[in-house]
Parts: sequence; C-alpha cells; structure tokens
Amino acid sequence: MNIEKHRNWITEHRCDIGYSARYAQHEDQFIKISNGEGTGELQERLFKLNKMEKDLMDSFQYVKNQALLWSKTTMDANGKSTIQTEDGRPLIAGDGLIPQIERFADKFKFAKFNVNVINTVIDRMNQKAASATGNHYTFVVNDNLWMSINTTLADWLKGWGSTPTMLYSKAAEGFIKGADVIKVGATFVSYEIAGNIVTFMVDRALTKEYGRKPYGICLDTTPDMTTNQPAIAGFTLEGAEFVTSKYPGVGGVDGVTSGIVSSPIAGTKLIVCGYAGIAMFAPWKSFIVEGL
Repeated sequence: MNIEKHRNWITEHRCDIGYSARYAQHEDQFIKISNGEGTGELQERLFKLNKMEKDLMDSFQYVKNQALLWSKTTMDANGKSTIQTEDGRPLIAGDGLIPQIERFADKFKFAKFNVNVINTVIDRMNQKAASATGNHYTFVVNDNLWMSINTTLADWLKGWGSTPTMLYSKAAEGFIKGADVIKVGATFVSYEIAGNIVTFMVDRALTKEYGRKPYGICLDTTPDMTTNQPAIAGFTLEGAEFVTSKYPGVGGVDGVTSGIVSSPIAGTKLIVCGYAGIAMFAPWKSFIVEGL
C-alpha cells in the first residue's frame, strides 16, 4: 500500500495571431502564388504560406503539447505563485508529465544500447507492478533511441535463426521491368520477454529537447485495478478547454467589412486559449533511460 498526496495546477495556454486589413484582402492570392498556381509553367515554390487560422491552431496544439510534457510549476509549497506580471497578477502553471515522472522514476544511463537495456527496464518496472507477468508497458523514445532500438533488435533477431520472410519480402510490382524487387528490413514496434511486453512509440517532442542524445521514458499505463482509474489523465475547466476570440479592427476580420470595430487599427487579432493540466497518478511506476 502506498498512500501519497500530489498537488498540481491547471495551466492556461494561449496563442495570438495578428494581421493587417490589407493582408486579409489578399491572403488567398498570396497562397496561390506560394503554391505555384496561375504562373504558367513556373511551378517552383519559393515559400510556403498557410491560412492564418491553420497556423494559429498548429501553434496552439504545439504549445499545449509541449507544456503538458515539459512545463514546470510556478507555484510554491504554500500555493503561491513565484512569478507575477508587472501589475502583480500571478502566473499560474502546473507541472507537465515529465517533471512529475523525473521526481520518482528510476533512471539508467548507458554508453551503448543493447537488448540488456530493455530487459533492465522491464525488470525494474515489474518490481513495481501488481503482477510479475501479463504487463504491457509503453516506451516513449526520441528519434535517436528509436533508431538504436530497431538496429539493435535486427541484430539480436539473427541469433534466433528467424524465418527469412520476417526480414524481407518480394514486392508485388517492381519499378525495374523484368527484375525481381526485394523489400529488405523490418520495423520493430514491441518486444516481449518473460510474459511482459513493451511497446515503442517515437515522439518528436523528446527529440527537440534532447537532440541527438538517446532518451526514453517507460510508463506503466495499466489502470487502477480497484477503481479503474487511468494511469494518466488530463484535466480542464468545464467549457474552457478551447475558446476562440476575434479582436477586429477597421475593415473587420476580412479587411473589407463595414460596421462596429474594437480597434481603430486597420487590422485584426485572432486568439485561441484553453485550460489544461495533466496528472500521472503513480509516477514511481516509470523508468527513464538516457545515453551518455
């Protein structure tokens, strides 16, 4: 039995994008030019331009995802914000998933990745699991560790005298007429030993943070056996998980609309905000591996 209390906070995520009324009038034309449309035989793209709403949504999703992974709380042990704005308004932010895990997770550093690293991870995770067998763990890794896992398991598989068709197959149609085309290689998405399975997932967010340094987090995502509560859960404020707003200036949202405006500036601002937080209910049931 392990009784603990963890406190976290829900964070507000917000992204804005502003544009002039003149740009709003010609945005479709700019996009056509960037896509090489209507320019005769010239199809070369000199730059890529997206709709403003798409850029805003992509930015919001990216900011929210990164914060739910990496954010560190601004609140102290007494529930007071350690960061305020110039006018004294507290900035409230909660811990992301990785800071929650790093406080409790076992850690393992390796100089060269091999199958024994995976076995060590599974063994240490089993020691904290309710059962010695039948566990299914999730191993989230960056690009470097993902490549190491696949090359390592390919070499390891040779020792089993595997069926050749597991590693190559004949393509249905060859791109060279009259020649046999062979597809060689395999993608290893999971690994099983002693009745336990670990599934690999690659996340570019870890790659952005650690670059070429191998890094991965193994999680036990098994729900609570008594309450069926998930191992990881997200939280928000009812009705405030996703809110969009427009702050129109002269010309309105499209740059050519007459009527009441909110700003004397010939431009508009689009705003997307939302509240979100994340909780790992058993952060000690995790394992971090990191290359030297």
